[in-house]
Amino acid sequence: MNENIVKRNGLLSEKVIKGLESRNMSGYYAKDKEEALKLALELIDEGSSVTMGGCMSAHEIGLVEALKKGNYSFIDRDEYEDKRKAMLMAYDADVYLASANAMTEDGVLVNIDGNSNRVSAIAQGPKKVVFIVGMNKVCSDLDAAMKRARNVAAPINAQRFGLNTPCSKLGTCMDCKSPDTICCQFLITRYSRHEGRIHVILVGEDLGF
Repeated sequence: MNENIVKRNGLLSEKVIKGLESRNMSGYYAKDKEEALKLALELIDEGSSVTMGGCMSAHEIGLVEALKKGNYSFIDRDEYEDKRKAMLMAYDADVYLASANAMTEDGVLVNIDGNSNRVSAIAQGPKKVVFIVGMNKVCSDLDAAMKRARNVAAPINAQRFGLNTPCSKLGTCMDCKSPDTICCQFLITRYSRHEGRIHVILVGEDLGF
C-alpha cells in the first residue's frame, strides 16, 4: 500500500478512536491484517462462545479460521440445517463478530440488514461485540456513511448473494421495495450504554465491502 495512504490511515484512526471512546466504545488500530488478528484474539477469551453474521472482514484477517482451530466454541451457522436456531444462539453468545457497512470519522457505526439477525445482535444480546472495520469504510459524516452503506455495500452484497434487486443490476441504490431487498433494517450505533461491550478494531487496509 502507498506510504501516504498508510500515514493517512494511521492519523485518521486516532480521530475515529477518540470518537468511539466518547461514545463509550473501545477503539484500536491495526496497521494490517496480521496485527488485526492478534488484537482480535486478545479480545476473545479462550473457551468463549463466538458467532457472527456475514462478516467478510473476519474471514479476511484469518479470524474465523483461528477460532475454529483454537480453544473456542465457534457457532458456525453454515453447519446448521436449522439456520434460525443458529441465529438465535447468537443472542446468548459471549462474543459476536461483526463489521460495519460504513462508519463516521467521529465513531458512529452504520449497518444495513435483510434478515435483521446481524443488526439485532449488534444492538442487544451477546456480551461482547467485536467489530473488524477496514479504513476504507470510514466516511466524513453520517450522511456520507449512509450513502456508502446503501450505494456501495448493499449492491455488492446483493450481487454476492445473487439477489434480484435493482441495485444488483445497476450498481447503485434505487430505494427499492423488491422482495429480495436486503435494506430492511438500518442500525445506527451512536453510543453504547454498556461499557466494555463494543470493541472496534480499525484496520489500515481495505477489508470487506
